[in-house]
Amino acid sequence: MNDLRITLIQGATRWHDPAANREYYGELIGQAQGITDLVLLPETFTSGFSNEAIGNAETMDGPTVAWIREQAARLNAAVCGSVQLRTDEGVFNRLLFATPDGALRTYDKRHLFRYAKEHERYAAGRERLSVEWKGWRICPLVCYDLRFPVFSRNRYDVERPGAPDYDLLLYVANWPSARAYPWKTLLRARAIENLCYVAGLNRVGTDGNGLHYAGDSAVIDFLGHPVSECTDEEVVVTTTLQAAELAAHRARFPAMLDGDRFELA
Repeated sequence: MNDLRITLIQGATRWHDPAANREYYGELIGQAQGITDLVLLPETFTSGFSNEAIGNAETMDGPTVAWIREQAARLNAAVCGSVQLRTDEGVFNRLLFATPDGALRTYDKRHLFRYAKEHERYAAGRERLSVEWKGWRICPLVCYDLRFPVFSRNRYDVERPGAPDYDLLLYVANWPSARAYPWKTLLRARAIENLCYVAGLNRVGTDGNGLHYAGDSAVIDFLGHPVSECTDEEVVVTTTLQAAELAAHRARFPAMLDGDRFELA
């Protein structure tokens, strides 16, 4: 496993304007050309976090899915973010993980944000996703999932004895500044308890509901230390994750060997 370069695109998502957001985030992504392996965009990056955006939810044949594939090919890197997508089973807050070869993996947000009544309009996902990219095993999740440690628990993979489910845990979010302290704290907790890197990508600015977002995007190492941290401004930051340091820590402190097994209902 080689080192992995990861880019956080911390932007101010335009409210209910998919075309403007594709243009906006496309320009920001361009700053990472040639210097990254993986790009993170915020949760619902084409609309902002809105129950009302469900009426304009696209399908998998729509322009945003095509756009994210184009961005991955243009950058020769994986690109990841979530949007509202309509299927026969309902509208999901669906994370897209696109790679330069045109492949696309998806994860549907499992934990819907009851406090904002997301659960009343959107369908919930069931299965966690594991993606292998550049030799790293990656688990991408969405926003409110951060509060549920059992679902994100890193376990050893029976197909690769001694190897964990993942090396990198991703969270793309629209996490308001009123709850900034839990955001920062839980990112560190997930990294420490799962012996992995964690990258959390949040938006900035104020949305159409008047909610303010302070960013605070970060890459956290396996000890809970920040490798990079953002403030409350629009920014594009690229960080290199050290594969050898992760492997050495797991060898010194193999806490996952003593972990409990869980069955999710």
